[in-house]
Amino acid sequence: MPQKMDSIEMLRRLVGFDTTSAYSNMALIDFVRDYLHGYGIESRLVANEDGSKANLYASIGPATEGGVVLSGHTDVVPVKDQPWDSDPFAMIEKDGLLYGRGTADMKAFSAIALAMVPHFLERGIKVPIHLALSYDEEVGCIGAWSLAEAMQRDLPKPHAIVVGEPTMMKVVHSHKTAASYYTDFVGLEAHSSAIDQGVSAIHYAGDLIHFLNQFQEELRARAPKNSEFKPPFGTMNVGIINGGTANNILARQCLVQWGYRALPTEDPHEAIKRVTHFCEHELLPKMRAVYPEASITTKLRAEVPPLVPTAHNPADILCRALTGDNGSHSVAYAAEAGIFQKAGFSVVICGPGDIAQAHQPNEFIAVEQIRACEDFMRKLADWAATR
Repeated sequence: MPQKMDSIEMLRRLVGFDTTSAYSNMALIDFVRDYLHGYGIESRLVANEDGSKANLYASIGPATEGGVVLSGHTDVVPVKDQPWDSDPFAMIEKDGLLYGRGTADMKAFSAIALAMVPHFLERGIKVPIHLALSYDEEVGCIGAWSLAEAMQRDLPKPHAIVVGEPTMMKVVHSHKTAASYYTDFVGLEAHSSAIDQGVSAIHYAGDLIHFLNQFQEELRARAPKNSEFKPPFGTMNVGIINGGTANNILARQCLVQWGYRALPTEDPHEAIKRVTHFCEHELLPKMRAVYPEASITTKLRAEVPPLVPTAHNPADILCRALTGDNGSHSVAYAAEAGIFQKAGFSVVICGPGDIAQAHQPNEFIAVEQIRACEDFMRKLADWAATR
């Protein structure tokens, strides 16, 4: 049998793998697979096209229906240019807080589930507890689609899926949609003193950004009353702009990366419909009046469906019983929960840590949150042992 690790030591090991979305997650996946193998638990991998990344899922206990899936993503956001006070990938503990990239978002949930494996086995659970680890959540929940498909195909139908994003162990039944896009402007270079002879891709990209800002104000104005979401309306964001070659040249090309998060009750494609109409009917005619070969092309980067509250949600009922949480909670971020729900599973989000720490320098999770999640896992094992 492998040496047992407590939750904090397991979290330290997981944080030590730099799984920034731009890099492979295979070192972490191999570690988890070897760890589980030591307990006689076989893992299944669902790799991406080039094999540089993989999802992992594994089952503890009998191969029966009615179990629970504990789901977490393995990737983290970049630390580049953030003012960290310590090595982001060497977790440290100070004053009851655990610092490191991914401590809150969201390696702690997976670390606790892995550390609890010996307890799950010793408890003699009668329905399985499944572990599901995904890749590339931070760049659009890319891996979760193939993971959900594999789970649909191979796992006995689970009673519930718990996605362990940081919620301070509150039970979340709803999240917004998320969609991200690339809009590429191609104009005509010219000397900056001869603006009538060229088409600046950057200037027209600026018009699109202004349009998105106006749309944001419209979304703000139509926010529904008594919304659970914070903010209570759909949101736009322009994340990256690349273009131009010199200060005295009209830019030939400009790429705008932008995104839209809609409320579950709204059309998730409203933004792209309006952007497409604006570009085709307002901007492109002006560009082509000077340069007929000018173009504006928008491509979908990633899309995540919403998590929608349902009248009878076994995952919600179970997690409320285990946590004692009787509130009604929604989150503004998107998560893999919407993908799992779309695949036909009963899902909630419930995990340790504060989402306010996500993506921040000096990211941390409180040790008391680790303990709260451990208590949740022990109660889950009791539930699974008495089915």
